[in-house]
Amino acid sequence: MMDENHGLSWLRPIVCIAAFIVTLQLVNGDLSYSVPEEMKRDSVVGNIARDLGLDLRTLSSRKARVHLGGTRKRYCDINLSTGDLIISERIDRENLCGKKPSCVVNVDLVLENPLELHRINLHIQDVNDNSPQFNENLIEMEISESAEKGNRFSMEEAHDADIGQNAVQRYNLQKNDNFILAVDDIKVELVLENKLDREKQKEINLLLTALDGGSPQRSGTVVIHVTVLDANDNAPVFSQAVYKASLPENSPPDTVVIHVSATDADEGVNGDVTYQFGHVSDDDKLFSIDKKTGQIRVIGNMDFEMQNSFELRVMAKDGLGLSSYAKVYIDLTDVNDNAPVIYLKSLTNPIPENVSPGSEVGIINVQDRDSGTNRQVHCSIQQNVPFELVPSIKNYYSLVTTEQLDRELVSDYNITITATDEGSPPLSSSKTVHLSVADINDNPPVFEEQSYSAYVSENNKPGSTLCSVTAGDPDWRQNGTVIYSLLPGEVNGAPVSSYLSVNGDTGVIHAVRSFDYEQLRSFKVQVMARDNGSPPLSSNVTVSVFISDVNDNSPQILYPAPEGNSFMTELVPKAAHGGSLVSKVIAVDADSGQNAWLSYHIVKSSDPGLFTIGVHSGEIRTQRDISESDSMKQNLIVAVKDNGQPSLSATCSMYLLISDNLAEVPELKDVSYDEKNSKLTSYLIIALVSVSTFFLTFIIIILGVRFCRRRKPRMLFDGAVAIPGAYPPPSYADVDGTETLRSAYNYDAYLTTGSRTSDFKFVTSYNDNTLPAEQTLRKSPSGFAEVFQDSLEPMEVGGFYKSTSESLIVSYFFYYTQLSGVQGDSGGRGLRTERLAVLSYSQIQRSGTFHYWCPQRGDQDAAGHF
Repeated sequence: MMDENHGLSWLRPIVCIAAFIVTLQLVNGDLSYSVPEEMKRDSVVGNIARDLGLDLRTLSSRKARVHLGGTRKRYCDINLSTGDLIISERIDRENLCGKKPSCVVNVDLVLENPLELHRINLHIQDVNDNSPQFNENLIEMEISESAEKGNRFSMEEAHDADIGQNAVQRYNLQKNDNFILAVDDIKVELVLENKLDREKQKEINLLLTALDGGSPQRSGTVVIHVTVLDANDNAPVFSQAVYKASLPENSPPDTVVIHVSATDADEGVNGDVTYQFGHVSDDDKLFSIDKKTGQIRVIGNMDFEMQNSFELRVMAKDGLGLSSYAKVYIDLTDVNDNAPVIYLKSLTNPIPENVSPGSEVGIINVQDRDSGTNRQVHCSIQQNVPFELVPSIKNYYSLVTTEQLDRELVSDYNITITATDEGSPPLSSSKTVHLSVADINDNPPVFEEQSYSAYVSENNKPGSTLCSVTAGDPDWRQNGTVIYSLLPGEVNGAPVSSYLSVNGDTGVIHAVRSFDYEQLRSFKVQVMARDNGSPPLSSNVTVSVFISDVNDNSPQILYPAPEGNSFMTELVPKAAHGGSLVSKVIAVDADSGQNAWLSYHIVKSSDPGLFTIGVHSGEIRTQRDISESDSMKQNLIVAVKDNGQPSLSATCSMYLLISDNLAEVPELKDVSYDEKNSKLTSYLIIALVSVSTFFLTFIIIILGVRFCRRRKPRMLFDGAVAIPGAYPPPSYADVDGTETLRSAYNYDAYLTTGSRTSDFKFVTSYNDNTLPAEQTLRKSPSGFAEVFQDSLEPMEVGGFYKSTSESLIVSYFFYYTQLSGVQGDSGGRGLRTERLAVLSYSQIQRSGTFHYWCPQRGDQDAAGHF
């Protein structure tokens, strides 16, 4: 009887593997680790950093990561803080490699900048995690009682998913009186040790156990039920012990793979052969066998990339239970049925716009599960973008820039990568990579205008808006946010910030103060636009502010002086003809342009038809010849208006005395009375409104006064009368020619009283409108003595006259100039009155003397004083 514990020599291990022992090898620069299957998650396989000589900081800075080619499962990962390769997912060797004696998982360690690839080979070691299994729990056998001793009956082999020592190593058959177990390299047989006797025992139950060599040992059992029958001498016999077939992986269901055939020499039921698969496998999900014909067909979807070969065990069984076995090997041929798959392994997103051309911004890996030429892949970028794919190593590509990027032109790129294999027909796939360009502060703010001009009227309100500056920055977010400010500077010696302010956000420029055109007509400031980038960029623009004139200054009358209680008196010869120059009103206006265009008007006159004034010159002339009926005292109120909108004006009073000599001039207190008449208009309005009945009475009084005045001339001066003593400087001229005093008049003569030191000067006109000789006062040198003959005893001392007469009231001083072509006594027509002075009696009374000096002809600055 044979030993029941025979080992399977063909399953003996060639290499003994210790569980959970990791072995490190370095082959051709690659790393190899032996890893037991079913390791727990986070278990350490090995330290990659140490084994490759990499610094831990390098792993982080170069974005180290692992990639498993050909599978989407992530069986392992790298711990960047320690450099350890750790298990991240359950590894089942049986699912990965099946019955292959060697199971290797290739892992790529990828480093960036620059792209570097290290191949790590994980040798998956089998662990005894599967028990032997039989196809069925019960095996039915029918053996004839006539079977001879030593007959062999083939048995189904047990199947163990493990390999090597962990696979099925031996079988044990429960002790019995009739059968023993015979095991060789290719089959397991039940051997009849003693003849059967149906009359003694019709049925026999045997227990067959299959054991592996793992630790701990695993086993599987099956019950063999033997029915003793009458004679059945022959078992089925296959035409060949091994069948081989090949078919494309894309073979459709119901495709015939191969036809197996077995014959039985018996006749009748004993010779009827049926077929079935002989061991436990997933192959029965892909293939089926016809029980009658032995034809094997495809019933499932095959995938060369998942499993490229199959081993089937087919059993042929006759009608009485005798059986035999054959093996069928099926090889799949690859078909280009898998398109390339593009994996984005790394991407710098966003990418700075100032990255230099040729910089690596991404890593692309392409996998094709097909084999041979069907697996050869090439990648390309179809669009016109500043990127290209540079082949690296082992189906890796670097995505690099080809030219300088500019976010202001293109801020985002959608890069379509196309991978095409070399199969027939070729298959391709595409992947779109979205890449954003990060902004760099490379653009300074740019003003919309090269310069700005602001126009503002003077007397503006502080805080009023002058203009707005706008600068654009094409950069993004903070780099494109513009802030406005005034550059430091001075305007008229004051900080520019005391004149203007600018809104930092909007660029609106406001006036800080009220401007005065007469003080400042224009100025320039620098406005800076700065962005918020790092470092910030800026640009400047010049803003010119022009102040326009506003009619805010009334005309200023220089002559005669309009202010004070003093007054000015001019003498008009009785012989003056129409058009004779009497006097001139001189006024200026601090404004400019049409606001300083002055016009002169007589708004009130004692005798409206006697005098006229030049609208633009201000010269007062007679309209007609002076007549005896004209009043000696003439009062004029002159208004000077500018041409602004609205127009501003100033008024002055002019007192004219029509007389040929001072003796005829009434007392000056009546002139003071005329000063009150300067406000006659307002008094008349009040009087007309209040008491209209007094109008007639007032006229009668006026007529009476005029009548008395003609009969009894009054003296020109009264001690209580004051004559103005302040006058403008000898000359006045505008700096830029925009003011109103065009001609160079020199009035350095005026009449004053009321001061102990009062003196007099003469009015000298350099205007061409000076009275002609025929219109001047006719006086001879002897006329002066005639005027004072009753009250004055002149006494010449060194060219001066002295008198102590207290009855002297008025003195006339004439400066005679003999005109060319006039000889002798010609009635005084050749003489011209150049200077005139009036002195009050009170001053003479205080001093007791008076002096005069007649300068000789040709003197340029004649003057006299008391």
